Amino acid sequence: MAQLFTDEWINTLKDLWNEDPEVSDKLAEINFSSTITCGFKNEEDPRCVFVVENGKAISAGIYNGEKADWDMRADEKNWDKWMEKPLTMTSMGMAFATGKLQFKTGDFKAMIKNPSMAVPFVKSFGLMTKI
Repeated sequence: MAQLFTDEWINTLKDLWNEDPEVSDKLAEINFSSTITCGFKNEEDPRCVFVVENGKAISAGIYNGEKADWDMRADEKNWDKWMEKPLTMTSMGMAFATGKLQFKTGDFKAMIKNPSMAVPFVKSFGLMTKI
């Protein structure tokens, strides 16, 4: 298992994302394009960045000041837990409601109400268990 939020980790996620039609193809259907960052709640900057154009991840790496459309944060213990047992639609809603999963940027409430975005987003957490 690659260490969380390293260049190896985020690039493995990028490859898994592109190989999974339930994520990349479904997001391509809605022309989803975003810069996504993730990291720890107690840090000012995210750890890594992931760029998606029309559903496909085109680049990934260590965060270097990119402007994020979505910035997800959690404590390390929660990220570790989700790498073992991925979030579901229900547990993601609970994690958000209780502050375990925070979005510094991005509208989680609007996204989770849109099945064409929410389903692939939740599935992307499942990909993290394969790293």
